[in-house]
Amino acid sequence: MNPLADAIEQAGLTSVWTYLGLFLGASLLMIWRLEAMLDHGLEGTALGTLVMPYCSGLGNLIFVGLIAAGRGPASEVLTNCLVNNVTNLTLILALPALCWGLRLGPPRQKSARPAAGRAGAGKPDTSTQLNRLSLLLTLVAGLFFTGVTWALGSDGELGASDGLVLIGLFLFWQCFQVFDVLKHNVRQQRAFGPMFYLDAFIVLLGAGALYSSIDWLMTWLLAQQGGFISAQHLGWLSGWLMVLPNALLAFFFAARGRADIAYASQIGDGHICIPLCLGLSALLHPLAVPGFFETGIVILALTTFAHVICVLAAGGLPRWMGWPLLAAYGWFLAAGLG
Repeated sequence: MNPLADAIEQAGLTSVWTYLGLFLGASLLMIWRLEAMLDHGLEGTALGTLVMPYCSGLGNLIFVGLIAAGRGPASEVLTNCLVNNVTNLTLILALPALCWGLRLGPPRQKSARPAAGRAGAGKPDTSTQLNRLSLLLTLVAGLFFTGVTWALGSDGELGASDGLVLIGLFLFWQCFQVFDVLKHNVRQQRAFGPMFYLDAFIVLLGAGALYSSIDWLMTWLLAQQGGFISAQHLGWLSGWLMVLPNALLAFFFAARGRADIAYASQIGDGHICIPLCLGLSALLHPLAVPGFFETGIVILALTTFAHVICVLAAGGLPRWMGWPLLAAYGWFLAAGLG
């Protein structure tokens, strides 16, 4: 029992709804301070691909730790990660796209006409081009991680050696991202100010509250027997719970016209699950792949490739693409739960 859970119990507020509220409240606190980091040394795409994924994906990492401590079967980690990633790239991006569209960069002005002969007229600005290239690189990395996971799990199991490969891939990718952010700050002559580290400390406090909520909710769920909301569907239910912060991120930043952050945060969060969470769990316990593993991987790969085409051809995710993404999510649900 941790101090926060003790305080909630002494106040007589112990219930599923209390801990669900704590989970969402901690997530909102982290998002609030993460947005402030935009003014303290991080640009939008770096925030979406490097920092936010650790916070929105923190629940998945906590889930791996609790499973490793014997709180549930190790195979549920693979289900959790597949549910998280597919939901992020289909449902969570489809709904904001249907509402606002996810266009990278400022919208075109219909009334404005570029002057004849003006250099660069009608072309996206440098920041938009860099954001698009960064997002494309993140998507291609996701395709690569998905393919490697499929190859390693083709024998029906992810073992310790497979886990080392996945963790190594993730660490190499993160080193690349860190140096890219530092290079950007050198070019812009920006540095991480004192408020950046204060915000990081507040985010860590939110992470502690997040751990308390997930720990209690997992204990409660494992005690449930019978029905859909039970230990039998731990991987699915935990996967849906973990995407709630991602959904808040996507809707919040899409509504504010920051499609770059909304888009990159979902893709970057997927890298936390695949390969990091799978690698850590496989390193500790062999993971038997579920029956819908190949179907889930195919849907994940096809969806990621579709996002690459949309970013290249349309500069983002058009509204009409929300419907095919919802159809892909329906296919995934039918394969996993049908």
